[in-house]
Formats: sequence, structure tokens, C-alpha cells
Amino acid sequence: MVKSDPFDNATKQVNDACDVLGIKDKGLRDYLIMPNRFLRLKVPVKMDNGKIRVFTGFRCQHNNDRGPYKGGIRYFDPEGGVKYMEREVMALSSWMTWKCAVVDVPLGGGKGGIFVNPKKEKLSDGEMERLTRQFASKIAEVIGPQKDIPAPDVYTTGREMTQIMDTFTKMSGNNYSPGTITGKPIPVGGSLARNVATGLGNAYCIREAAKILKIKLKGARVVLQGFGNASTFSGEYLEKMGAKCIAASDSKGSILVSKGFKVQKLLDWKNKKGTVVGFPGSRKISTEQLLTTKCEILVPGALENQINASIAKKLQCKIIGEAANGPTLPEADPILYKKKIFVIPDILANSGGVCISYLEWVQNNMGYYWSFDEVAKKMESNIVRGLKDTHSISKKHKIDNRKAAMVLAVGRVLEAFEHKGIWP
Repeated sequence: MVKSDPFDNATKQVNDACDVLGIKDKGLRDYLIMPNRFLRLKVPVKMDNGKIRVFTGFRCQHNNDRGPYKGGIRYFDPEGGVKYMEREVMALSSWMTWKCAVVDVPLGGGKGGIFVNPKKEKLSDGEMERLTRQFASKIAEVIGPQKDIPAPDVYTTGREMTQIMDTFTKMSGNNYSPGTITGKPIPVGGSLARNVATGLGNAYCIREAAKILKIKLKGARVVLQGFGNASTFSGEYLEKMGAKCIAASDSKGSILVSKGFKVQKLLDWKNKKGTVVGFPGSRKISTEQLLTTKCEILVPGALENQINASIAKKLQCKIIGEAANGPTLPEADPILYKKKIFVIPDILANSGGVCISYLEWVQNNMGYYWSFDEVAKKMESNIVRGLKDTHSISKKHKIDNRKAAMVLAVGRVLEAFEHKGIWP
């Protein structure tokens, strides 16, 4: 099966928004679609065995009309190889532009990565550090607190971000620059609430969607696809709001627990066994069965392209909170809209991470740090407003929430562009 091209999907979403906004100028559409800059880099590293290995790295800077580029760095090896990853990084940088705009964060969109799966290849700590610092040295000229602010993503953590920051600082004459990177550990300028940001933000969105649909969260059934950071904290906070998680999955399989389970107990099991499969009282099911389980809330928190037209026709949920990037194919959106499933699109549902990243950057720049509750409250304000604005546009134009979110985001970027114009 040929994998769907993620940048084609991102392009279609921009064009759909332009249709609603009445933008007919092809040049202006191309400006909104195409990245400002795309770097493909060779990253040579001396491995533990003494041999040199050359990795391929990327940094894509999509749009900075509303502020510095912002976006994660992932170490991953998607099916389709290096060429597919190029398109994936381009798409993700585009989505970051719209994600920042939809929640009104004054940043642009970027994304980067290295074609490697450190978990599968079992890279040592030393190899990971040399790889990270070598990559940082290659992108140092294009990143910085007022230029481009990376963050962690798939298979990267606060440790890699700290190493990038430290490399950048040393290459800048030891000019300490914590705002170069976000997603850092607390002792080196990180923000409180960063570790829960994506899941908490998604839970806020789902809570507001439930209010719109007049669905009580108490007892509402939740299905979690993927059991990483975004899904687990989505589940945990929804649980605190009264919901009940009944199904979950990871890369090794999917399970159903009809009576429900506590997220922390399943997390303890996964940490002990390496998978959610086999959890006491659970029944193993297929990915399709997981996605189509009857529930009130579905949280797709795995990788992209999970919900196609065939799956969409079988979904039995009322709300979808897209914790992952691009989990729904464009072909599925009209079906979901017709079925009146309230989709909270990824650029809004998982924007908690970029909201907290922005707040971390602000704290770094001013050298003053807020409490967990202060940070969470500021994030909640941006996300709730973003969801309400999106829903309002959806009703006004009689379009689905994804198109509405894109209309909102593209409109805001376009407004900034029109103020700035083209120079020289």
C-alpha cells in the first residue's frame, strides 16, 4: 500500500481554507503552502565501534510572519525512508504554523529531525550525545531565541534539548541562551507543566466540546490509541474530570477493558511489562476494533494516517480529540462531519505543547518563572479561546472543525503577512 503523502495532505488543508476565505490568487496560496527554507544535512558521527556513520538530518522553516519558527526535532525512521521523512517534516512544519496561529501564540512553524530510530538501533548514550551535538552544530546558524526555537518530539527528550542548547551556547561565545530550545528540564530553564502539556490541553478541548454537545463527562467512555505521553495525560486528566478509560493501545497491541481501568495502573503495567497487552481484566483487540469501539471520546494519540474513510464509517464515538499529528486522512473528514462527530483537529487538540513551549520561551527571555497553576491557567486560556473561535467559524461557514481551525489560522497568518508585505 502506498503511504499517503503528508505534505499533500497539509497542502489540501491550506487550499480548503483559502477556498472558504475566498483567496483566489495562486501566488498567495503558494506563499502560504511552501516552506520558507528546507535544510537537508549530512550528520557524520563516530560510533562506539570507532567507525564513522553518516546520518541524514532535516530542519524545515515554514513560516515566520507571526514570530520565530517553532517546532520539534524527532529521531525517527518512518516507512518510506528518507524521502518520505522529507515530506513528513515539511508537513509537520506547516501544521506548526497553523497550530501556533489557531491558539494565537506569536510564533511560526518549523520542524526537524534525523532519520534514525535510536530505540530500535539501541544507540548508546554516548552515540546519542555525539549525534545530537553534531546535528546542533549543523543547524546552529539558523536557530536561536529570535530565529527558530526547536523542542523535543518522537524519541527526543529534555536531555537532547539541553545538549542542543549547550552546543549553541558554546558556539555563540558562551552567550547563555536558554530560550534557544524549549522542552528543557526544570534545572536548565524548563517550564512547569511542560510534561503534561499536550494531554492536559487535549483534555481542556474535550471538556469544552462536551459542553457544546451537552455530554456529561462523568462516566463518559474514553478510548486511547497510543499510550505515550499525549494519550496517557489526556486519559489521566479526563479521568479527573469524571470520564472512564475503557481501551488503549501501544506499538505491540490494543486492549479493551469494558468495565474501565485507571490510567496510572495501566501505566504501571506498561512500565513493568513493556506493553499494555496482557493487562489484568483486558481483552486483546485489533487496531480497527480499538478505533471503532463504542465510546463518547476517542483520542488518536499514535502516528499519522490512522483514520481513513473505511474506519471513519465505522466510528462510534461522539468526540475525537486528535492528540497525534495528522491522525485523520482528508478523505475521512466529510464522513465524520456528516456523522456529526465533533472532531477537535490536531492543530488545536495537541496545541498544549506549543502553548507551554511559548510560555517557557517567555520565561527564559524575562528570567522569571511561574508556578504550575499559573502556566496551566495561561495555556487553558489560549486553548479554550481557540476552540470557541474554531467552533464559531464552523457554524458560520457550515464547515467541519478542521477546515474551521485552518480558516482561523490561515486568516491570522495572512493578516500578519498583509501588515508586513514583501521586502525587498
